[in-house]
Amino acid sequence: MIKFYFNAAPNPAKVALFLEESGLPYEIVPVDTRKGEQHTPAYTAINPNAKVPSIEDDGTVVFDSNAILLYLAEKTGQFLPPNTPPARAQMYSWLMFIASGIGPYSGQLVHFRNFAPEPKAYAVNRYDFEAWRHWGILDAHLADRHYMLGDDYTLVDMAMWGWARMLPVVLGVDPWDRLAHVKRLLDEINARPAAQRAEALKTRFTFKTEMDDSALKAMFPQNARLQT
Repeated sequence: MIKFYFNAAPNPAKVALFLEESGLPYEIVPVDTRKGEQHTPAYTAINPNAKVPSIEDDGTVVFDSNAILLYLAEKTGQFLPPNTPPARAQMYSWLMFIASGIGPYSGQLVHFRNFAPEPKAYAVNRYDFEAWRHWGILDAHLADRHYMLGDDYTLVDMAMWGWARMLPVVLGVDPWDRLAHVKRLLDEINARPAAQRAEALKTRFTFKTEMDDSALKAMFPQNARLQT
């Protein structure tokens, strides 16, 4: 049985979608990051980076959402492209593009716009520009193919979905006139029963919603250096 360390953020959502699509049995362990549960010794023994998600699969530990997707796809043989060098090269390239570009720039934009102390105009401008640029690359890629890797739904689409469903929050505006191809694929995935089940997981748990001083300290411990 897979133990899935989960919260309602975009990266755990990717893993939830794969688990629901694949039919793998799993149990959820909620990790409330605004309460600092990601910093407990029990959790950092599993994930030394103190981030969510992580999984334990009968003693095998995997952390980082895209690493988990790859692990689960290889474990099950599901949602992978053909095992040819060109097909796998595209999978690795776009999966890493999401891991190193889409996710970080989207997440940092949310952070600097909503949570960083002033002055922050330079940082917001940088991350807003880069988030739009990365999503624009992905949208252009989808203009002439149905899914991220062509005709078949794969783990790369799941990786994209985790963040795409949050784009109005990330970008702070309605993005869909500029990202129509992303919206088309997002809508298609949202209509899948597995995606609906994955979205519903967050309603099973009560996570802290207040961004009070203790939550800020738990989520952004680097700010403590500004107070010394």
